[in-house]
Amino acid sequence: QVQLVESGGGLVQAGGSLRLSCAASGSIFSIIDMGWYRQAPGNHRELVAEITSGGSTNYADSVKGRFTISRDNAKNTVYLQMNSLKPEDTAVYYCKAYLRTRTAFGTYWGQGTQVTISS
Repeated sequence: QVQLVESGGGLVQAGGSLRLSCAASGSIFSIIDMGWYRQAPGNHRELVAEITSGGSTNYADSVKGRFTISRDNAKNTVYLQMNSLKPEDTAVYYCKAYLRTRTAFGTYWGQGTQVTISS
């Protein structure tokens, strides 16, 4: 059993900052990729940022220069530092991990955390 638990969402004013965390736990052998996705009402879930076990990163164009993804492999945790937040960043943010358990590879999702940016 693998669980991803997100924290750090909330309500902030435009121009503010938030830091999201996502901790993976359970029968994990190794985590390959971790990432953050978001889904606003009426929209599809979209990639925000992702990071490999080696530290390579990829960002959506809309967040480049404002968001930073990082991970602590020892803690099986991924972070998303979000600066210069805009109302259009409002969404439910989901953590995703592609990992290996003792028996298989698989993709796991967190339950989501709400981020609301007021103008």
